[in-house]
Amino acid sequence: MKKSFLLAALLFAALEPLKADEGMWLPALISQRIGDMQAKGLQLSAEDIYSVNQASLKDAVVLFGRGCTGELVSDEGLLFTNHHCGYGFIQRHSSVEHDYLKDGFWAMNRSQELPNPGLTVRFLERMEDVTAAVLKGYKPAKMNEEQRQALIKKNSDKLKADAVKEGKGLRASVEALYYGNQYFLFVFREYSDVRLVGAPPSSIGKFGGETDNWMWPRHTGDFSIFRIYAGQDNMPAEYSETNVPYRPKKSLKISRAGVKEGDFTFVYGCPGSTQEYIHSEAVRYIQDISDPEKIALRTTRLNLMKKHMDQSQAVRIQYSSKYAGVANAWKKWQGEEKGLRKNKVVPVKQAYEKRFAEWAVGTRYEGITDRLALLYAAYNPIYRSYEYYNETVRAVEKIQMASGRPVAQKDYYRPIDEEIFVAMVSAFDKALDDSYKPESFLRQRAAFASVEAWKDAVFADDALAKELAEGLDAYYTQVLTPQLRELSSAITLTYRDYMQGQMEFESGRDFYPDANLTLRVAYGKVAGYRPVDAVWYNPVSTLRGIIEKDNPDIFDYNIPQVLRDIYARGGFEEQPVCFLATNHTTGGNSGSPVLNAKGELIGINFDRVWEGTMSDLVYDPEICRNISLDVRYLLFVIKEVGNAAYLFDEMNFAD
Repeated sequence: MKKSFLLAALLFAALEPLKADEGMWLPALISQRIGDMQAKGLQLSAEDIYSVNQASLKDAVVLFGRGCTGELVSDEGLLFTNHHCGYGFIQRHSSVEHDYLKDGFWAMNRSQELPNPGLTVRFLERMEDVTAAVLKGYKPAKMNEEQRQALIKKNSDKLKADAVKEGKGLRASVEALYYGNQYFLFVFREYSDVRLVGAPPSSIGKFGGETDNWMWPRHTGDFSIFRIYAGQDNMPAEYSETNVPYRPKKSLKISRAGVKEGDFTFVYGCPGSTQEYIHSEAVRYIQDISDPEKIALRTTRLNLMKKHMDQSQAVRIQYSSKYAGVANAWKKWQGEEKGLRKNKVVPVKQAYEKRFAEWAVGTRYEGITDRLALLYAAYNPIYRSYEYYNETVRAVEKIQMASGRPVAQKDYYRPIDEEIFVAMVSAFDKALDDSYKPESFLRQRAAFASVEAWKDAVFADDALAKELAEGLDAYYTQVLTPQLRELSSAITLTYRDYMQGQMEFESGRDFYPDANLTLRVAYGKVAGYRPVDAVWYNPVSTLRGIIEKDNPDIFDYNIPQVLRDIYARGGFEEQPVCFLATNHTTGGNSGSPVLNAKGELIGINFDRVWEGTMSDLVYDPEICRNISLDVRYLLFVIKEVGNAAYLFDEMNFAD
C-alpha cells in the first residue's frame, strides 16, 4: 500500500506546470489542473467542469456511437456532433431518390426526425479511482502475472456489477491507466433512441473531401444534428413513437461572440488512443515500416474505389462512407510519418532512454529499456505480417463475407471488390515470407496461373472463397495472434515498470494518462502556426476561402448553388468557418465541444493539422493544432442553407 500511495503522489504532483498546452486530463482530477487553467484565462471552477453533486459541463457531453463525441445544446435533447460522425447514419437513410448525402437533410418538425437503429450515446455519470479495490488481495511475492490479471478481472467485474445496479441504462467499465499502475471506474448512462434532425449537404459537411482532410486552411462545415429521446421518465428506452425528447441535466450555452488569436479554449471529449510514453523502437517501427507500408496499400485501394465512384452516382453513394473510412487514417499516417521525422522523435527518445538507463543503474529499473528493445525485435516482424493481413486480404469484401463477417449488400459493388482482390492478394503475397501464409493460401496460389484467374475462381465458387477465408482467419487468429498476445503482454508488463520508472526519474513532471476513449479535458488557446519557413497560417478561415476554392468540375469543391447565391448578395465575405487552437486532441475527439473561458460553446472539434498528427506519440507545441468548426458557421448554414432557423428557438445562447 505504501508503494500505491507513493505512485499516486507521483502521478498527480503538480510541482511544475506544463509549459505547453499538452495533456488530456481526467475530469474527476481537474482540480489538479484548475490553477493552471485559470492562470491561462479560464473563468470556471473545477466543480463547474466536473461534479457528481450538481449539474456540470460533463452532463452536456456524450460519447457518440463508439468513437466520437457530441454535446447537448438545448433542454430538449438537441445534440451537435460532426458530419463525419453521423455520416454512416445519413448514408443509411440515403438513396438515389433521396440523396441526403448530396442534398442534406432537415427535419422541419419532430415527426420528420429519423431513427437510427444501433446508434447510442453515453453520458458519464461518475468516475473514480478504484486502484485499491481492483488490486485488493494482490500479493506480488506470491502471484504471477496471470494470477494478477485473474484477480483484477474478478475485482473489476464485481465493481462493474455493483455500479450498474444503481439505475436504468447504466453501463460500467474499469480502465487501466499508466499501463496498469492505476485503475478508474467509469459509470455511464446509455440512450439508444437517437434521431437525425439535420445535416448539411456533403458539399458543405465534407467540403474539401480527402484533399483538405487534415489540412489547413480548412473550410469544412463538419456538423450534423441529432436528438436524444427517452421514456416518459426521462430514462433510456428503446425506440418508440411515445418517447419524448430527453431533458438533460445540463446543456451548453452557445456563444456568438467569436474567437481571436490568444483566446483561452478547452475541449471536453473522448479522445481515443495515444502512446505518449512508448519506447523508441516502437516509434521507429511506426515511422519506418508501418506507416509507409499502410499508406501505399491504402493508396491502391482508394484509387480503385475512386475510379468506379467517379463513373456512377449509385456507386458513389454506396462507397462514400467506405472511401472516407479508408482515407481518413491514410492521410493521417502521412502527416504522422512526416512529423515524426521532422521532430527527430526516434533519436530524441533514444537520448532520453540513454539518460534514463544511466539513472536506473542500481535500481529495479536497470536494463528495462534494453528489455523493451529486445521484445520489440521479436514483436515487430510478427505484427507487420498481421498489419499486412488486415490491410490486404482481409480488406477484400468477398473474403469478409466468406468468413461470415457482415457486408451490407446494398453497399457492395463487385467490380471494385474484384480489382481490390487482385491488387491486395498480390501485395500480400509479394511482401510476406511464405512462413506468414496459411497452407490453404499457398495451395490455392499454386493451383492458378495468375492472380486474375484465382480471382475469377474465388468469386465464382463460394466454397473456394470460404476455404481461403477460413484458412487465413485460422492462421492469423490461432497461430499468430497467440504469439502477438504473449509478446504484447510481456511488453505491457515491462511498460508498467518503465512507466513507474519514468515518473520517478522525472518527479517534477506532470504525467497525464494515455487516451482510451474516456472523457478528458484538454486546454490551450486560439493560435495560428508556421508549417514551413516563410509561411504563417492565421487561425481563422472564412467563407471567402470557400468561394476561392469553389470549382463545379471537382466533386470535393463543388459547393451548393445556394451558397454561391448568398455570397453574391454580399455581406458574408468574412463569415467565420473554422479556427485553430493548441488543444491536445486525437481520434474520438471528433465532435467534441470547444469551449471558451466561460464554458460556452464556440466550436466543434473535427480534426488536427496534418503536420501535427504525430501528437498521438509526441506533442510539439509549435506545430500541433486542433481544427474546429466555428459554431457561427454552423448557425449560418442552419439558417441560410437549411432554412431551419426554427431550431434556434430551443437553443441556449449566451449573447
